[in-house]
Amino acid sequence: MQELMAQLLSHLKGIWKYRWYAVIAAWVVALAGWITVYKLPDRYEASARVYVDTQSILKPLLSGMTTSPNMEQQVSIMSRTLFSRPNVERVLRMVDLDIKASTAKDREQQIKDLMDEIKMGTTGRDNLYTILYSHENPKLAKDVVQSFLTIFVEGSLGDKKQDSASAVHFIEQQIKAYEEKLVLAENALKEFKRKNVGLLPREGGDYFAKLTTTSESLNQAQLELREAENARNAIKKQMTDGEPVLADQAPVADSNPEIDGRIQAMNKNLDALRLNFTEQHPDIVATKRLIAQLEERKKEEAKLSKRSTDPGKNYSPMLQQINVALMEAEARVASMRARVAEYSSRYNHLKTQINAIPQVEAEFTQLNRDYEVNKGNYEKLLERRESAKMSGEMATTTELLTFKIIDPPMVPQIPTAPNRFRLVSLVFLGALLAGIGIAFLMSQIRPTFQSQSALREITGFPVLGTVSMIWTDQEMIKRKKGVYAFGLSLLILLGLYGAFLAKALKTIPPF
Repeated sequence: MQELMAQLLSHLKGIWKYRWYAVIAAWVVALAGWITVYKLPDRYEASARVYVDTQSILKPLLSGMTTSPNMEQQVSIMSRTLFSRPNVERVLRMVDLDIKASTAKDREQQIKDLMDEIKMGTTGRDNLYTILYSHENPKLAKDVVQSFLTIFVEGSLGDKKQDSASAVHFIEQQIKAYEEKLVLAENALKEFKRKNVGLLPREGGDYFAKLTTTSESLNQAQLELREAENARNAIKKQMTDGEPVLADQAPVADSNPEIDGRIQAMNKNLDALRLNFTEQHPDIVATKRLIAQLEERKKEEAKLSKRSTDPGKNYSPMLQQINVALMEAEARVASMRARVAEYSSRYNHLKTQINAIPQVEAEFTQLNRDYEVNKGNYEKLLERRESAKMSGEMATTTELLTFKIIDPPMVPQIPTAPNRFRLVSLVFLGALLAGIGIAFLMSQIRPTFQSQSALREITGFPVLGTVSMIWTDQEMIKRKKGVYAFGLSLLILLGLYGAFLAKALKTIPPF
């Protein structure tokens, strides 16, 4: 610690020896610095504050009917792109700065300087933005801030109109494209139906479902036919086992009340069937066939009645009942045969189309699916177009995004830069440090030994003794004058510092 203090004392003595070098250096640095500080041009900072209100009562009211953009994100993007090159060039034209640029290089320098000096501050979630710009000309600084504020407000409205128009134009183009697709799909579907009449799938199932249903109906009809044939055979056997006179069944006269009654009943049944079915229906065909058989049998019985010698033998009640049952059985058998034939024809027809109908059904399903998809997209696009139009009208005619200017562009009367109070103090401190540094440097360039120990340590030789300096009165007076002059120079320098500081206080910028 003692060695450190001794070394520090030695350095201080060396600096004191070259104190006049320090004074001269401090004066030179201080005067040059203060003159430079006061030659710096004054700069005035213009500022404006604007609040962006992104809340609107129409958003919840029109929710689901319109598409509202993310206003917070839109404002954030606008603030980041406000100082883009096109906007800066526009501002240069608005404030007539581009007139001063005679060459392309000067214009590029103006753009670069403006982009470097213009600033925007924000408080984040509050959507409160501050535009700042400083310049030597206060009016120009205010005009620049006003121009950027105008672009910031008007740019949002123009962007909303342009985005809405672009969206509607795109949707209308898609609607036209889907209209053409729908027309092509409808024509293709119509042509396909025309070419494949009778092969298209009907309501109630596809080809294999119809084939299965027809097969089951055919099996059921065949079973009922066998049952009817067995019932008819049983009646015939009963007639064979009874009286032999049952073969003679003709009436005495040409009219047969029993057959006439059955024919009349059959005609009524035929009329009822025609109300529900066509002439090709199996029941109608079978009824017609049964009526024809009854007419033929009536004629045969009329012929036999002429040869009969016993007019009373054909009027047995038992015989009449068996004949009625036999005729009904024959009619049912004929009806079931016609039904079996019809179902067999349908089944065979379906089997012959086993390869064609599935292909037709697959193509028909594909055409319907494509048509439904295009139709669904077309209807959705129509809804989206109306929604886009309403969204555009809402964005342009209502205040979804409101700009409220809190502080209009203004310039303070006192320049905001440079801060001469601080700069004068820094120059004074720098002058003192420069003087001390020059003196220390001279003490290192031209060193002297300040003590016996320093001489002994550096040379390595023993010090036998020292000779003390005896100052005369004149030398003492001279030394005192030198000290007074040194102190006076420092006081004058300090006084100049105070004067410059007082002057700087008059133009100190507000905090």
